This record gives sequence, structure tokens and C-alpha cells, in this order.
Amino acid sequence: MPVWSILIAPLAASVLCVAGSSTAAIRRISAAGAAATLGMSGWAGCSVLLHGPISGGGLRLDALGVYLALIASLLSFAASLASGGFMEHEAQTENLGLNAWRVYYALLHLFTTSMLWVSISNNLGFLWIAVEATTLSSAFLVGFHRHHHSVEAAWKYVILCSVGIAFALFGTILLYYAGAKAGNGHSLDWTAFMEAAPRMDPRIVRLAFLFAFLGYGTKAGFAPMHTWLPDAHSQAPSPISAMLSGVLLTAAFYALMRFHAIAARCLGPAFPSRLFLAFGLLSLALAAPFILAARDYKRMLAYSSVEHMGLMSLALGIGSRFALYGMLLHLLCHALAKGLAFMSSGLILRGFGTRKITKVSGALSALPAAGVPFLAAVLALSGLPPFGIFTSELIILSEAFAQGRLWTGLAALALLGVIFAGLFYHALRMSFGPAREGVPRIPNQRPGFWEWTAPAACFIAVLALLGFWIPGPLDRWLMEMARIIEGAAYG
Repeated sequence: MPVWSILIAPLAASVLCVAGSSTAAIRRISAAGAAATLGMSGWAGCSVLLHGPISGGGLRLDALGVYLALIASLLSFAASLASGGFMEHEAQTENLGLNAWRVYYALLHLFTTSMLWVSISNNLGFLWIAVEATTLSSAFLVGFHRHHHSVEAAWKYVILCSVGIAFALFGTILLYYAGAKAGNGHSLDWTAFMEAAPRMDPRIVRLAFLFAFLGYGTKAGFAPMHTWLPDAHSQAPSPISAMLSGVLLTAAFYALMRFHAIAARCLGPAFPSRLFLAFGLLSLALAAPFILAARDYKRMLAYSSVEHMGLMSLALGIGSRFALYGMLLHLLCHALAKGLAFMSSGLILRGFGTRKITKVSGALSALPAAGVPFLAAVLALSGLPPFGIFTSELIILSEAFAQGRLWTGLAALALLGVIFAGLFYHALRMSFGPAREGVPRIPNQRPGFWEWTAPAACFIAVLALLGFWIPGPLDRWLMEMARIIEGAAYG
């Protein structure tokens, strides 16, 4: 099948949502479109894993691209289902009309389309356009509530990420120049750069990688370029926050992995490794005090995203195949846990009417459909066994020590301990104790089984399963992706 066919379902869903004649019709179109998108991604994934990469016209889908596509499709499907309750609540409290439903769902599927475009872009110019498209399609969703804080967060998000992406564009241009000098012609394909990398001028490639790192690193939420992230993730509707944290950051990090493979093949691993290690530790160090002192649980989850992107940066900096294996496992577990955490936090916000941690207690007894998955997600994000993030963190830290990076491993371990204490304390404080009188505030708005309970249970089950068993096909898939990032598999 053509590579671009993976984009058909979300694009069609976006168009059809604009033409929806009622809120019920829009919800059905959205759910069907998200299910079709997930199905197409799964079909493409099976084809790639069984028969090898699919290429054509500046597009390419390999094992690493399929991984991003499936994560994006899965989170999009869950967000689409969860958005129905969110929009019903907003319609009651904010008096939203039919056009608001059309805009919200159309942008949600357009956002999904742009992230899938990232996953199939072999041409680095297409990759840059696709990453920028994720910003443009999601900015209006960040400011969906149209109050002062959400509009400010949306503008901050657009401006900082656009400045960052301009750096990435300059890095792409420099890489094109280095490739042209090395006989790469006019090609911007990642596979062509991988072929030409040993012949490219190291000085130009080093500068190109530095600009690309700063550009895509801003979008990935690395400190100190992360300042847009806490505002955007906390102000966006909760299903959108789940996609921003679980997929948008991953898409930017995916672009960095592609550039890392080229740089490592041209320069050797030392130069990119130093950058990833430094920014990884800085991200962990910055996230720790903000999580400890958190007052807003959505901002707490946003700073947790900074932490986890920092940890994945650390793993990429360590650079061994097993560290990359742990990083890729962590990427999946983080997407599932953060999607679960943000969507359940939206239900807590609807029930308690506040985002302040000190004003939420007894969530397990008052709102079990929200409290149970929220507690499970936060415990998973804190790295507690038996969840998969414990396994991935253990792999990454073990590799830090095994590769002789003693002080890096010790610093990361200490910072993760501080973050664990903060997340654990806040989660227990919100989950247990007496519930406030009058909670839930809107008792007739219970999340549906298929809209929320079943997806949440599946996410928790997968997170727990990956904590003690990695299926053979997934194990081989993770190893194949680690080889791609190393530069050993790109044909």
C-alpha cells in the first residue's frame, strides 16, 4: 500500500467533522475515524515488520516510524473517545454551540494527521514541515477555552516553538549543504544522508546538529527551552494535554533521533552524546523542585513530561544498544501513562472544580472512575513497580553504570528519587482522605464504559504487563529500532 495512505483516515475524519450536522454525529464520525486511523497504522505496522520498510516520494515507513505512528494513533483514539464527555461538560458550563464541536474534533484529527506525517517523512524538509504542522494544528486546541490563561499559553506555545523550529530549519539547510558537498546531490532524504554521512564535512554537520538539537529540543520540552510546556499542557483540554505530552513531545524527539543517527555516523557518538547527557540531566534537575512544590496537578504532570523527556535524552546520550532499547520502551510506557494521567485529571477537574492539589482529596472514593486510573498513572510515572516505567528506568540506569558513567548514573538516580517522592506524596494526598462535600459536582455526568473505563483499564493492564514481561515480537522490534538509531540499519 502507498505510504501516504496512513493519512487518509484522520484527514477524512477532520473534513467530515466540519460537516457534522449534530453533536452526536460528530462524536460518531470522530470515533470511527480514530478507529480507522488505528487500524491503518496497525496494518502498516504489520506490513513493515513482516516485509521491511515502505518507501516512495520522500516518504518512508520503517520500524521506528511505525512505532511513532501506532503510539499517535492509539492516543488519538483514546482522546477521541474521552473528548465526548469533556465536550458535553463544556457545552453545559460554557454554552458551546455546534460550531465549537466541529472545530474541536476537526483540529483533533488534523493534529493526528500532522503527527502521522512526522512518522512517515523520509525527506528532512517534509519532516520539518510536519513538525511545524503539529504546532499550527494544536495551538487552537491549547487556547480552546478562550480565557486569558489559555490564550496566553497558546501564544507562548506558538512563539517559542516557532522560534525553535526556525533553528531546526537552519540545521536542515546546513545538513543539505554538507550533503551536497559530499556528492549527495539535491536529496534531503534521511536514507541518502545516512549513506553520505561518512563523506560529509564534520564541521558543517556538527553545526547543523547543534541547530537541529536546539530547534527540535525546544519542541521536545528539554530544559531550559521547556518554558512553553507547563502552560500549554495545563491549559489545554485534558484529552489534548494527553496527546501533547504522550505524542507531540515524542514526535519532536523522533526528529532528534533521526538527526542523531546522521551525526553519530559522521562524527562518531561522542559529540551528540555530550549534548543529550547535559540536557537530559538539566531537564531532570529542573523538573524535580517544580514537582516537589507543585500546587496544580496538571502543571505537576507537565513538569513530569520534562522529567521523562530528560531521562530519554539521557538514554540517547548513553548510546549503547541496550540503553536505546530501554529508551524506546520508556517512550511507549510514558505515552500510555501520561495519556491516562491527563485524561483522568480532566475527570477530577470536572468533579472537584479545581486544579489545586490541596483542594482535592478522597478522589478514590468520590470519583473512582477518575481516582483509580489517576493514582495508577502517577505511580507508574514515578517509576514504581510493577509498571513498565520501572523496568525502562532500571535498564537506562543500569546501562549508565555499565558504560562507566558513574556520576551521570548517580545524579540521575538521586534526581529520580526526589521526583518519586514528590509525585508519590501528591498522588496519595489527592487519592485518599475524606472527600469534599458536594463531590462530584455534576453527578449525572459519569464517564461511559467504552468511552473511558475500558480504555483506561487496557492502559493500566499494558503498563503493568510491561513491568515484568516484554513479548518476543516487541523485544525484537525494540532491538531493530535501536539498530536504526545507532545507524546500523537504514537501507
